[in-house]
Amino acid sequence: MSNSKTSLAAPSVISDFKEITKMRLALSVVFSSLAGYLLGVDTVNYKTLVLLALGGYFMVGASNAFNQIIEKDLDALMNRTKTRPIPSGRMSVTTAFIIACIFTLLGIIILYAINKQTAMFGAISIFLYTCVYTPLKTKTPLAVFVGAIPGAIPFMLGWVAATDDFGIEPGTLFALQFFWQFPHFWAIGWFLYEDYKKGGFYMLPTGKQDKGTAVQTIMYTIWTILVSIIPVFGFTGELKLSIVSAVVVFLLGLWMLYYAFRLFKIMSEKAARQLMIVSVSYISLMQIVYVIDKFIR
Repeated sequence: MSNSKTSLAAPSVISDFKEITKMRLALSVVFSSLAGYLLGVDTVNYKTLVLLALGGYFMVGASNAFNQIIEKDLDALMNRTKTRPIPSGRMSVTTAFIIACIFTLLGIIILYAINKQTAMFGAISIFLYTCVYTPLKTKTPLAVFVGAIPGAIPFMLGWVAATDDFGIEPGTLFALQFFWQFPHFWAIGWFLYEDYKKGGFYMLPTGKQDKGTAVQTIMYTIWTILVSIIPVFGFTGELKLSIVSAVVVFLLGLWMLYYAFRLFKIMSEKAARQLMIVSVSYISLMQIVYVIDKFIR
């Protein structure tokens, strides 16, 4: 009997650990920072690549663990989050806090081993996500603007890790991922509107599932598309894009824009969910096109 208990406990400990650090989200962030690194580097240093992946993972994991500690009472109110480790009682706040602190230290130390600027941006992102974005979520829809800053850092962080320099190139990568987050977040805020309401979160720019929110989603999708093709014009220093790749990136943007218009037209939770799925595919495919373009140019 004790054997079966142990075998049941082990997977749940692992799955709780994955959930408190939001492993899937963390891995997508690591993907962004590695793409940024490959764009910025002349010759790939695999040690730096591994350090960046680990540091990035710890950074996001720490932010998510702190976030779940702060929001534990609100998470308990929402269907989407009530089974998380802390509100469900499977993990104590103390355990989560220890994980978050260890992850913060490891993340910053590992990023510092790459260079000081990378560690600094990593620390800024944890601070903004935990101390500014998380408390603002129940106060104002403007929280999404604040949350988009740490969310946009990883793509840029990769370039800074590669070059130890912050200029127009990482600035462009930051702007691209910054604008992208609004249609992405608002699509999530739309189809989880009722659930978010239970926790007192109003994530949509107008606070409602209305035309105003849909119009702003379209506008920010257009901004994302415009920023994504800027490197083809040669204004962005070492960050370049060939005409063929710019066309591909532009078409990917139109694909996302189609779903943003669809949300405006249909105004349904299903349309919002589709936009969210397309937005996730868009950001990964766009980064892959940028990286491939650099290495075949």
